[in-house]
Amino acid sequence: MRADGTWWRLAAACRYIDPDLFFPIPTSGRALDQQVTRAKAVCGACPVTRDCLAFALRTHQMHGVWGGKTADERYLMLRMDLAVKTSG
Repeated sequence: MRADGTWWRLAAACRYIDPDLFFPIPTSGRALDQQVTRAKAVCGACPVTRDCLAFALRTHQMHGVWGGKTADERYLMLRMDLAVKTSG
């Protein structure tokens, strides 16, 4: 097991896939949607999606698809979590 908490990367479905798939260049439009859909399909078949997403949230990854979520989706998750914590 890796001491830095990234052991899950060894079992990730994306391990041997070009990382560019998960970091789209287009910022909008059909090309972006298609690339994100392909990246999320890889995540959907991955045994460590939850670990990947937890890593991205914990380390505030600002770009790319991590754990089946885009940067915008992760941002919303963090905002919702913060809202719940501050409202209680």
